[in-house]
Amino acid sequence: MLFLTRYLLLIAACFSGALVAKAENWPSWRGPSENNISQEKNIPLTWSQTENVAWHVSLPDRGNSSPIIWQNKIFITQAIEKDNFRGLFCFDLKTGRQLWQKGVIYKESEPTHEANPYCAASPVTDGKVVIAHFGTPGMYAYDLEGNELWHTELGPVTHVWGYASSPILYRDLCVVYQGPGTNSHLAAFHKSTGKKAWDVPLAEMSSKDRVDGFAGNPHGIMGSFSTPMTVDIGKRTELIFSFTEDLISFDPTSGKEYWRCKGLNPLIYTSPTFDDGILVTFGGYFGGAMAVKPGGSGDVTATHRLWQEPRLKKNFIGAGVIKDGFYYILSGEGFVRCVEVKTGKLVYEERLKGQGAKSDSWSAMVLNGDRIYVPNQSGETFVLKAAPKFEVLGINSIPEFTNSTLAMGQGAVILRTYKQLWCLRDSSQ
Repeated sequence: MLFLTRYLLLIAACFSGALVAKAENWPSWRGPSENNISQEKNIPLTWSQTENVAWHVSLPDRGNSSPIIWQNKIFITQAIEKDNFRGLFCFDLKTGRQLWQKGVIYKESEPTHEANPYCAASPVTDGKVVIAHFGTPGMYAYDLEGNELWHTELGPVTHVWGYASSPILYRDLCVVYQGPGTNSHLAAFHKSTGKKAWDVPLAEMSSKDRVDGFAGNPHGIMGSFSTPMTVDIGKRTELIFSFTEDLISFDPTSGKEYWRCKGLNPLIYTSPTFDDGILVTFGGYFGGAMAVKPGGSGDVTATHRLWQEPRLKKNFIGAGVIKDGFYYILSGEGFVRCVEVKTGKLVYEERLKGQGAKSDSWSAMVLNGDRIYVPNQSGETFVLKAAPKFEVLGINSIPEFTNSTLAMGQGAVILRTYKQLWCLRDSSQ
């Protein structure tokens, strides 16, 4: 009887353990799926400066990049302007204690916009190597203890607004877009050595070639600030990139171009989103939007583009998410937009009204279950119902300016503001 009791207890323990959701990492700007989707359980619905706060620590300077999470560590890129420093910082997830910082001193001139501080790209990791893109100083790789493994130069940043595209990992490669500007190119490096695998120049259209005044942009400025993503379509994996005027697909192992689809405008901020065999991508400064089926060859505009919205009246910066056939994205002015993925039909467009002075947002959305989380520049994180009927589930205020995207991993939400790094957890768990 004693043996039987112990046996039943063992079976019960194993069954109970199987029901416990495994905590996941958030290894890149767009999370483990590259689609801004979190599978974490027990993510808090509400928080404030005092509610559901595990810890918060001060940061040495402002920044727009987003944190990433691997097990018990948080990594963020960070510039310290007065010291000409560009670096990678590591924090302990449980306590917020800074574990190390590494980087480079770079005193040469590099253009950027006042609202886009250096180190705008978020880092990426596979749990063995963590890679950060510092702009003109190049790309640096470290182990998780902060030891430099390699670094490589990518060429100068030449765009008047700087850069923002983050590196991603595919198998043993790190793929990075160095642009926008005159020397824009997409390249891949072996993540363990930094040896270049391939490099594809991407020529931008000159503003003098535009006959429409750059779709209403009075500055005539163009270029892509998008981050590439990989999508598995069964027969192959494609590397997708929203470039000026075109959505382009590459072979991630060789850089060979598979196809391109026309329909974007020449200034791109957002990154594409993929679900159920369909890519959705939005342009930037009053640009358009479109949906494309991957898997084609050559110019697929006539064969694989499902729909196109040539011109929108809003400015889109952060990436959107897809849930149950509907695509959601927040405009730079603070309007959330919901469209049918297959048809492009507008379901709703509503302003997110908070109490802060800045309703604008540069942040990407994060989907967790049936909730969408997205901050605005006042530090108010809106929680929306991921459904075709507009519903705000909560507004969580930490009144500090932010342009970053939330990271969700290991049961925590990490928010980076211009002043601090915040770790938010459900205190009832």
